[in-house]
Amino acid sequence: MPRAVSSMISHQRAEETPEAKARWFQRLPMQERMRLLCEYTDLMLALQPHLAERSRDAQPTQRRVRVLTPP
Repeated sequence: MPRAVSSMISHQRAEETPEAKARWFQRLPMQERMRLLCEYTDLMLALQPHLAERSRDAQPTQRRVRVLTPP
């Protein structure tokens, strides 16, 4: 399956902000996003197998979640 390739490549660390990474991720087709999610999950579980056991106690929250970014 061919991957989406950006026509512009940057090697500037300043352009690797969380917001820029989120925009890149949002431009991917849903199938590619899910493939990456599965790959990241497999990698995390391979490095730390106990993570799957920890998440069983997780509870949903009714409270708001606020994401803070530095100014």
